[in-house]
Amino acid sequence: MLNRLKRASAILILVSTCGFPALGNAADVIENAGVGVGLTAGNILFLPIKAISVGIGAISGALSFVVTGGNVDLTKQIWRDTTEGPYLITPEVARMAVGQRPELSGKD
Repeated sequence: MLNRLKRASAILILVSTCGFPALGNAADVIENAGVGVGLTAGNILFLPIKAISVGIGAISGALSFVVTGGNVDLTKQIWRDTTEGPYLITPEVARMAVGQRPELSGKD
């Protein structure tokens, strides 16, 4: 049992030191983890809201067609406005929302 534990510990140490050669410094790792947590939390709220928006847009577009007597342009506009992406918050979408920050311009 002790021999097996020593072997598992040695493999774990070997994999952890050689398997991940260049993770970067701790600040980059923490920043990437923060971005991942933020995107996940944002998507938990954004995805259901986007689904509701698309559903209401589809119904509103169809209803506008009936109410306006067949105005195809208005219907297409409503459908286009409500069904366009983004469907998921990605790092690029988040950067566009925040804008350019001078202190982060050197990082990528």
